[in-house]
Amino acid sequence: MTLSVEVIGPFKGPTGHDRHTREFVRHLVRLGARVQLTPLNGWSPDLPQGVRDTWFDSLMAPIDARVVLHFTMPSLCRPRPGKINVNYTMFEADRIPADWAARAAMHERILVPTEPCRDAWINSGVPAAKLRVSPLAVDGEFFAEPAPPLSLKLPNGRDLGSYRCRFLNVADLRPRKNHIGLLRTWARATRPDDDAVLIIKFTAPHPAAFQMFWEDVQRTIRLEQAAPIAVMTGVLSDLELRSLYCSATHYWSMSCGEGWDFPMMESAIAGLHLIAPRHSAYRTYLGDDDAEWIAAPAVPAVMESRAGAEDRIFFDGTNWWKPDEEMAAGIIRRIIDGGESKRPPSERLRREHTWQAAGARLYEVLAEVTEESGGR
Repeated sequence: MTLSVEVIGPFKGPTGHDRHTREFVRHLVRLGARVQLTPLNGWSPDLPQGVRDTWFDSLMAPIDARVVLHFTMPSLCRPRPGKINVNYTMFEADRIPADWAARAAMHERILVPTEPCRDAWINSGVPAAKLRVSPLAVDGEFFAEPAPPLSLKLPNGRDLGSYRCRFLNVADLRPRKNHIGLLRTWARATRPDDDAVLIIKFTAPHPAAFQMFWEDVQRTIRLEQAAPIAVMTGVLSDLELRSLYCSATHYWSMSCGEGWDFPMMESAIAGLHLIAPRHSAYRTYLGDDDAEWIAAPAVPAVMESRAGAEDRIFFDGTNWWKPDEEMAAGIIRRIIDGGESKRPPSERLRREHTWQAAGARLYEVLAEVTEESGGR
């Protein structure tokens, strides 16, 4: 039986969701599946011409697909009547929104990338039999390639590469990513004369978010008493992203929950030392000796910044994991003062988390649900 599937999801943009849609589709096709690719419009801005792989556009022709695979949040799914509907999704808290749990009944399967994510669905009443774990992956061959560091001059006139310790964070400007906690910890841990810099690369959900975020920061954090910060915005190509990783020495997350942190894995492949909160997806692919771990107890989800605060509708009534800022500051201070960092698990991640294996697992799950549904 040849697997035929319509994939509905974002694939033209720079977000992690766009990227995993592209990679899964690429490997489903390589495994012999017939694929119709339907864009989920409005999720993210398109990558610039010359950067986007237009091969995916050739898959947009209609086919009579048995399975419809929705790469999106359950609230955005529109199940196709008479088809086998499968939702690949994730959530970054201990429970999912009640509306999502209700919508799970409209799908034959719910696919999630990790066991902690599966637990969130089960904790919210979704039957375990409906759930399957289908991991994401990392492009190890690409991000292991050496690349020239980005040329970036800070406002103080120093080149980025002149700093001995260069800490990087790459994330959307969302409350869950905890940029406020990141900057508060940086201000607590560092001094202006430290031989260290924090590089923040972020994108915003809407144009006003940047201004709202920095107003919130200026009201509560005294960054003038901290080591320098380099801020980057806008869209980077994969080549530019690889160069950004090669511009840093450490990758640092203060996130309150992750379904699958692509920059953390990609930077590890590129050789950066890791600083991570001990929760959710990080516990799936990082071991005790792979990172400087930050304790992160479960607490009620609270939005500290107005930027992205509309996400409250998803997280109200849930717990996420708050990284211990005092502990994180101690780790940053020790590294700046010359302390050693744990070696990143570059080779193991390249070996164990390939897109080839992730694609094969997804194909297996889709074939299973097709066969159970009588091949209709």
